[in-house]
Amino acid sequence: MHIVIIGNGIAGITCARHVRKRSDHQITVISAETKHFFSRTALMYIYMGHMRFEDTKPYEDYFWQKNRINLRQAYVETIDVESKKLNLSGGETVPYDKLVIATGSKPNKFGWKGQDLEGVQGLYSYQDLELMEQNTKGIKRAVVVGGGLIGIEVAEMLQSRGIDVTFLVRENSFWNNVLPAEESAIINKHIKEHHIDLQLGTELEEIVELNGRANGVVTSAGNKIDCQAVFLAAGVSPNIEIVADTTIEHKRGILVNHYLETNEPDVYAIGDCAEFKEPLPDRRPIEQVWYTGKMQGKTLAKNICGEKIKYQPGHWFNSAKFLDIEYQTYGMVWAQLKDNEADFYWQAKDGKKCMHFVWDKTTKVFKGMNTFGIRLRHHLFDAWLTKEATINEVLSGLKAANFDPELYDKHEQEIIEKFTQENPNLKVELKKRSAFKKLIFG
Repeated sequence: MHIVIIGNGIAGITCARHVRKRSDHQITVISAETKHFFSRTALMYIYMGHMRFEDTKPYEDYFWQKNRINLRQAYVETIDVESKKLNLSGGETVPYDKLVIATGSKPNKFGWKGQDLEGVQGLYSYQDLELMEQNTKGIKRAVVVGGGLIGIEVAEMLQSRGIDVTFLVRENSFWNNVLPAEESAIINKHIKEHHIDLQLGTELEEIVELNGRANGVVTSAGNKIDCQAVFLAAGVSPNIEIVADTTIEHKRGILVNHYLETNEPDVYAIGDCAEFKEPLPDRRPIEQVWYTGKMQGKTLAKNICGEKIKYQPGHWFNSAKFLDIEYQTYGMVWAQLKDNEADFYWQAKDGKKCMHFVWDKTTKVFKGMNTFGIRLRHHLFDAWLTKEATINEVLSGLKAANFDPELYDKHEQEIIEKFTQENPNLKVELKKRSAFKKLIFG
């Protein structure tokens, strides 16, 4: 059986690896991006000089040969579902028995005037990183458009090269469609403290041209900002042009069921480009996160190799960095509380650390938390969410949850005291770290 995977990202390569572990099927990966699989989230550190490209490769350069995976560096132009073959750039065709589409995402463009000028780009692929090197040589100011994780990463990258940054965010507070107001306010303040020109409630109107290149932007307020590069970081969309003229069903992404199957036999989609017809409870239909792509790749490999299994990602979690503030989230913390939810928010005096807990008003069952500036143990929160621990149990175990109390400041007692003041009917006793195993295993 010949399995063809379009895409060289975490979802596609994980699928290839696990198919190989389970079978001797012929595997072909088609990608025009790079000769090696690499960590996409590490692109920023290459630009900032913290890492070399070879440091971002999780596997050896002989990965393809070792795993008997054929890499074809090419673009897939069309998919012939009826004949089960792919038409590549250059006129070649590749037949398949099973096809995995793992084409990832692409930066959003919203039809702005000047969005295709030289000096205007997004940041997603390795080619984007190479283009960024060209577009930022010798420049003094850049404009970043879009208030999400990619936007703040690009701003940090530019600033590391001594380039002044204006950051246009359409919303009235940074990432407030994801973060509650308190956490969003912390990041607003932090961005400004890093001397980034954060302009909230401001949209891009057009990109100004000079000799075919970007030379500035005009905002929705009518202000002109001179710059020599513009970065479009207003989110990403599933990269699905490849299925536009096929019978493979799609909306924003390629539609799949819980087995990651499309409507066409022997055609699957995983990673950023996949959209679940029926999202799992409290999960989004498209999950553009590194670890979910990895889980989907592993799940699909089992299905292809005869072990019928649904995609079950477990409890939601994520992590990121906002400049030098670390962010972790476990379970579901919505930007706005739901009707049946209560919350408790604690913030350190320095304004750079916080914890935000959410629980069910009726049952007191812990629903999720955000933490900024304090590193916590993922497996402990996963266990609490699985056993449906109460908010009392979670707060009682904060010492055990601290990732490394020998190296980090301890705030557990202060947090408990504030919680007790605000919630006198919910008794909390802070347990010792020696209770760690009991907290997990009961």
